[in-house]
Amino acid sequence: MLAKFGAYFLTESNFVLTDAAESIVNVLASSFAFFSIYLAAQPRDENHPYGHGKVEYFSVFVEGFLIGIAALSIIIKSIYGLIYPNPIHNLITGALIIGVTGIINGALGFYMIRKGKSLPSVTIDADGRHLLTDMVTSIGLVAGLLLIHITNILWLDSALSIIVGLYILYSGYRLVRKSVSVLMDEADFTVVTEVIKVLNEKRDVSWIDIHNFRAQKYGNELHIDCHLTLPNYFNLVEVHEQVKMVDKLINNEVTKTELFIHSDPCVPECCHYCSMPDCPIRSEPKTEDIAWTLDKIIRNKKHFE
Repeated sequence: MLAKFGAYFLTESNFVLTDAAESIVNVLASSFAFFSIYLAAQPRDENHPYGHGKVEYFSVFVEGFLIGIAALSIIIKSIYGLIYPNPIHNLITGALIIGVTGIINGALGFYMIRKGKSLPSVTIDADGRHLLTDMVTSIGLVAGLLLIHITNILWLDSALSIIVGLYILYSGYRLVRKSVSVLMDEADFTVVTEVIKVLNEKRDVSWIDIHNFRAQKYGNELHIDCHLTLPNYFNLVEVHEQVKMVDKLINNEVTKTELFIHSDPCVPECCHYCSMPDCPIRSEPKTEDIAWTLDKIIRNKKHFE
């Protein structure tokens, strides 16, 4: 941040100011992210039975919001610069400073995204992607400064600043959109689709159907609750073993998941799609295979209803 502001005071370029202003956001957002990661790592307590993981999405929201404010400030300042242009200086030196900071931010950004996925932590991943945005901005900035130096067209400084400001504004919007979707418990269709795929491939014959399927994220933990229809003559131990099998399958094959599975007894109307062999209570032979799809499993009713 200090290097970029040094480049701005050296060049007096609005284009350089766009990068410097975004660096303020980097510092503020990273400070908030540091606290949110610490809080998210705290164990569950009686006030937060699902843990503290959702604070990470507040951090992402704050980061996106600050990026948006910085972008709007850049655009307003650049529009003013188009109307009232000012002389700019030392563009080559400024480009060199910005280039070095861009390389550092890019390396750190790639590292943080890799760590954010392996931990996993949405805050670290978001901060890493913000730094990659900063790197892309810096690359464009260096190219723009060299273009202005070669052509000596001063209005390009503010015009390019507006373009970069719009790009930064879009990046901030994406972060805000992502955080709001999780805070509002929007379904993660990528994870749900993967869970459905695995359940279809490894489906046990006693799992007659799954319905009322819901998935919710709390930080790096996924919570799933659903209804599993099992043969009604299973005893409690057998029911428990089947529920445990579903739990183990999703945790081993998809992602770290906490499952709340409600077991339903089968009814005669289930027989036509039940694969249970040697069923002592079957009322009719099996005549249909029903694949588990998203539209079927999210409904709060058995497949025949």
